[in-house]
Amino acid sequence: MKVSHSEVRRIANLARLRVEEDEVSRLSEEMSRILEFAETIRELDTEGIEPTTHVIELTDVWREDEPRRGLERARVLENAPHDDGACFVTPRIG
Repeated sequence: MKVSHSEVRRIANLARLRVEEDEVSRLSEEMSRILEFAETIRELDTEGIEPTTHVIELTDVWREDEPRRGLERARVLENAPHDDGACFVTPRIG
């Protein structure tokens, strides 16, 4: 699957990433290769293979919660493309 230059720009915009024009071609090629690899994996026969999330057995490490001060609201909202002074404002879905 070929990722076009306009798709790279659109994805970068959605992710709020600044992509220089000279990076678009390289990103288009890299993203296309990633999707081709995903397609190769999708075609593998996985019949009889149990689903896993990790290749090795992992266990959670538990610790006590420690309260600590979070970021100030104004600082967090500096990154919001739209806010109402207290919260992020996002487009309505549906």
